[in-house]
Amino acid sequence: MVKILLLDTLIVLIYIISTQLLVIAFEQFKLIDADTLSIFDRSFILSCIYRSLLFIGFSTGYVYILKSFEDQKKVEKLERQNLISQLEKQSLENDLVQSQNNFLRSQINPHFLFNTLNFIYNDTRKKAPLAADAIMNLSEMMRYALKLPEASELVPLREEVEQIEHLINLHKLRTANTINLSLEVNGDLFGLRFPPLILLTLVENIFKHGNVSHSTQPAIIRIDYSLNTLMISTINMVNDNRGRHESHHVGLENVANRLKSFYKEDYVFKHYTDPLNRYVTEICINVINPLAKLNVTQ
Repeated sequence: MVKILLLDTLIVLIYIISTQLLVIAFEQFKLIDADTLSIFDRSFILSCIYRSLLFIGFSTGYVYILKSFEDQKKVEKLERQNLISQLEKQSLENDLVQSQNNFLRSQINPHFLFNTLNFIYNDTRKKAPLAADAIMNLSEMMRYALKLPEASELVPLREEVEQIEHLINLHKLRTANTINLSLEVNGDLFGLRFPPLILLTLVENIFKHGNVSHSTQPAIIRIDYSLNTLMISTINMVNDNRGRHESHHVGLENVANRLKSFYKEDYVFKHYTDPLNRYVTEICINVINPLAKLNVTQ
């Protein structure tokens, strides 16, 4: 408060002095008569004080109004932020409740599903053994899919091969064993780890896009591991009945992206159609299996 009074007093003095200087200047240029006004004139000083106080009042009121608008905007902004924060908090709470419900369902549903499948398997094992085998293969595949780790982790290659066998068995049961397909596994896969679902994607592409019932050209899935090199290849006749434009590429792009995320540039992945109208995929990766020697000693 004292600072404001001192500032106002200073402004009044400056106004009086500047006004007197203007009067002197006007007298020099003969714009007004000399000695018309005097700095010692009481009415002159009072009029200067009155005008300066009037200007100070107007300016103070103007500043106060501006500040009031700014304060009001700040209050409105804080209220909006508070409202947004409350809405975000409510949304997070709803998401948390939804996540908890989903988690509970994920704990309940698999047990219910597998118990039901087990019941159906036991009930149909004697009456319809083929259907029972299909249920068992499907159950094993679903159990494996549910226990898969994070997408950034590797899984035992042996387990991936087992899922391929289940998938092949399901298709054989579905088509009354008319599939002409062979699975060849060479080398010791003990301890060898590989990105999940890549092999399954390649095999599903064979059944989806390939001709697996050709009498003289069997579909082949070959997995070979030797000298720290893993070779995976698939070969199948192209199914002309489904059209040339039906493409493997979406699944194969996913395979390429997953291989790149795990092995960077240390892999080769090719897919093409050979002169015999067979679709071929080839994966070559340099992989050191730290458990290979351990398995030999056993």
